[in-house]
Amino acid sequence: MRAARALLKWSIADLAERSGVSVPTIQRMESRGTGSSTAVNVDVIRRALETAGIEFIAENGGGAGVRFKERAEE
Repeated sequence: MRAARALLKWSIADLAERSGVSVPTIQRMESRGTGSSTAVNVDVIRRALETAGIEFIAENGGGAGVRFKERAEE
């Protein structure tokens, strides 16, 4: 989540505004992991980041990560 925010140049407050999840909840999730929050909060944050252009990369031996989605050529 923190890496995705960094790519987007978003503060925690920016993510909170776009996801509807409180700043303290996002801070807790970033420090303790997403297991410290509800599935609903994890889902709305993920959707907010994906809507902004983030793609989540599954762990493939090198660890999980994030990147910008590739845009289709027009």
